[in-house]
Amino acid sequence: MKYYNEIKNKLIDSEIYCKIKDYSKERNKVITYFEIGKLLYKAGKIYGEDIIGKYSQKLMIEVGKNYNPRTLRRIRQYYLTFKDEKWSQVATKLSWSHYAELLPIKDKNKMLYYLTVAINLNLSRNDLRNRIKSNEYERLDENTRSKLITNSKYEIKDLVKNPIIIRCNSNYEIISEKILQKLILENISSFLDELGIGFTFIRNEYKIKLGDKYNYIDLLLYNIKFKCYVVVELKITELKKEHIGQIQTYMNYIDKNLKTIDEGKTIGIIIVKKNDKYIMEYCSDDKIISKEYMIV
Repeated sequence: MKYYNEIKNKLIDSEIYCKIKDYSKERNKVITYFEIGKLLYKAGKIYGEDIIGKYSQKLMIEVGKNYNPRTLRRIRQYYLTFKDEKWSQVATKLSWSHYAELLPIKDKNKMLYYLTVAINLNLSRNDLRNRIKSNEYERLDENTRSKLITNSKYEIKDLVKNPIIIRCNSNYEIISEKILQKLILENISSFLDELGIGFTFIRNEYKIKLGDKYNYIDLLLYNIKFKCYVVVELKITELKKEHIGQIQTYMNYIDKNLKTIDEGKTIGIIIVKKNDKYIMEYCSDDKIISKEYMIV
């Protein structure tokens, strides 16, 4: 039990600190757990894997029931994951509850993606959990994942998921474009998160006048981070070439009538039931993107 007393004393100090210094208790906890993880790793190398069970048995009696074998193995895993220089700089930037969500992820790049997003967006534990459950990482292309992990410069269109998940709390037998829009508006915050960072809602059915006729943009958004308007068109069919022409007209209208000189050009997002890669391959406007939707 060479390492036991040191582990026990660190845990007791951490428990006391949590009760006294609430504002920084999580930082203290992750630092303490990192140190304990190192001790558990050393103990295991000397005494074998079973030392975790022996330490846990005593700690649960002398410190608290939380320190079961599963928790101690997770603490050791935390140390082994973040001891490398590549990871150590971010090791204490989240709470232990965040790491409880992250550590079960086997793919290190996937874990680092969620770690980076959680830090950059100041996500709560529940927000992080929901993003992991929704397979957000898998719904971004490989190039985007790499940009986010390495903090490289990215574009607004990089962050739009595919498919875009649209929440539904009702049972609709038939999905029309109007119903699709209604579902989005009922969960607008969730929808904006699916598009990426910095999106805000302006209005739906945004009226514009082309000649002597009125047209209606399904959704008009604005992105604060990239300082540009975003036109969203909803289609319950496969992507068609006429959809490109339609949204391009709307984007040009916004650029001419709403955009100011210090704002970026309008982005167009076509949300469809099924994509057609050949249509997008020959689309000459790189500010137009097409993504599929999934209703859950």
